[in-house]
Amino acid sequence: MHIIALTNYQMALVQVLPGGLMSLIGKTLGHYQITSQLGKGGMGEVYQAKDQKLGRDVAIKVLPEEFAKDAERVARFQREAKLLASLNHPNIAAIHGLEEAGRTHFLVLELVEGDTLADQIRKGPIPVEESLKLALQIAEALEAAHNKGVIHRDLKPANIKVTPDGKVKVLDFGLAKAFAGERADLNLSNSPTLSNAATLQGVILGTAAYMSPEQARGKPVDKRADIWAFGVVLFEMLTGRSVFSGDDVSQTLARVLEKRPDYSTLPENLHPKIIETLERCLEKEVKDRYGVISDARVDIQKALADPGGVLVQPIAETEPRRKLRTVLLWAAALVLMAIIAGVAAWKLKPPEPQRVVRFDYELPEGQQFGDLSDSVLAVSPDGSKFVYCTTAGLLLRPLDKPTAELIPGSDK
Repeated sequence: MHIIALTNYQMALVQVLPGGLMSLIGKTLGHYQITSQLGKGGMGEVYQAKDQKLGRDVAIKVLPEEFAKDAERVARFQREAKLLASLNHPNIAAIHGLEEAGRTHFLVLELVEGDTLADQIRKGPIPVEESLKLALQIAEALEAAHNKGVIHRDLKPANIKVTPDGKVKVLDFGLAKAFAGERADLNLSNSPTLSNAATLQGVILGTAAYMSPEQARGKPVDKRADIWAFGVVLFEMLTGRSVFSGDDVSQTLARVLEKRPDYSTLPENLHPKIIETLERCLEKEVKDRYGVISDARVDIQKALADPGGVLVQPIAETEPRRKLRTVLLWAAALVLMAIIAGVAAWKLKPPEPQRVVRFDYELPEGQQFGDLSDSVLAVSPDGSKFVYCTTAGLLLRPLDKPTAELIPGSDK
């Protein structure tokens, strides 16, 4: 005899569905035939099913039995589901309807092919340009929902699918609030991903690591909680590693509240605009964060449009620029050497020979030289004039004038 240990949530499914959990595949809920299991989380298990009326494949999210016991909760969920169904955007997985079969309530969702972003990140960092292009699609989905007053509240890589052709589809938009109601804003323990139904550690830690600080404190949240989660998702795409996860939920939440992301783990030479975007998304004080996701989207678009690329390469790292810098340095050195040589040549050139001027000069009538000791001639440094002494005094004669002039006061 085999004994199988089941969680409380799995026991609930065994009680609700004929034949038990193990025989759910192949069963029919309403006109939907279950064909395979796709995954599970705090808000229920997800299956692939065939819509026998429309002949299309859909995803079925089966909600826990405890959900159906609260009529007010079901009514609130139905109201929220109508709002969520109004979201019509290419990057948001559509909600086709909320239905019930017996005591089982389930959502009918668009079936999205491809891996989740969590699957891709587990393989390692996603190339920078690809990460940014995926982030743009996520931001556009958030922007469309926020414009209609819908907050995701549980954005994480596991809730984001990437189709084979690279299109992003954000799943479970707004279901956190629809499932738990306003009480989730007041008491963290009511969060659908931290509820008693979600007993698997992977589910609990996977969500806590993407909670904004205000969510972790159990305070009311707005669209800036999604902006925080968007920053965490982008950070993990670029690094391939978790930003805040700890060994248990308490440590994880403590890191969300206190730890600063390790920006040194980001790709080397990442565009400064992307680093700034991450910093703005991951501000722990909600008032310091981006106010709207469109601001983050625009900053990412600017980085992608930069001619220098999303990885800003230093000049020395590119061969053409390194050669150009070498040529410029040699040219500058040659110019400097030429200047030095020119200055040296000018300094060392021999002086020009002095010009010798010979001329005769006759003293004007009535003048005669004084005593021999006083008759010395003096010539100006530039050779343009001379002075001589006579009995009348000192006379100054410019060479370009025919006569000399008495220097005032020299006749005394």
